[in-house]
Amino acid sequence: MKIDDETLNKIYDKTRGKCHLCHKKLAFSNYGVPGARGAWEIEHSKPKSKGGTDHLNNLYPAHIKCNRQKNNGANKSIRSKHGVRNAPLSYKAKRKKVIKNAIGYTATGVAIGRIFGPGGMLVGGAIGAILGSKRKTDQ
Repeated sequence: MKIDDETLNKIYDKTRGKCHLCHKKLAFSNYGVPGARGAWEIEHSKPKSKGGTDHLNNLYPAHIKCNRQKNNGANKSIRSKHGVRNAPLSYKAKRKKVIKNAIGYTATGVAIGRIFGPGGMLVGGAIGAILGSKRKTDQ
């Protein structure tokens, strides 16, 4: 499969340069270089042998080793070996989730802080915003 540079960048950026199977960092410059640190290749989320296509929504970056271990199996089985459930989020999706978490935690902090009056609401909201923005988002 021949991929142009723009498409290669889109695939790499889908997961913020992380392997979609193990979540470890990939080296963009080591695309298709077996044995190199962070070496990666394009992986079909749904294998072509099981009806998958070369459409962009089915293509993800993966370490060469992870991709070969998966073979034509399920993402779930290889991810579970690495203690992850989903592919890493893109930059845009991660930012959206961080904001959503911060808003939710802020609201919870304000609600709990009401017990202590206006000052408690302010402190509770601030603590909630900090905790919400620090919450892990890739799992």
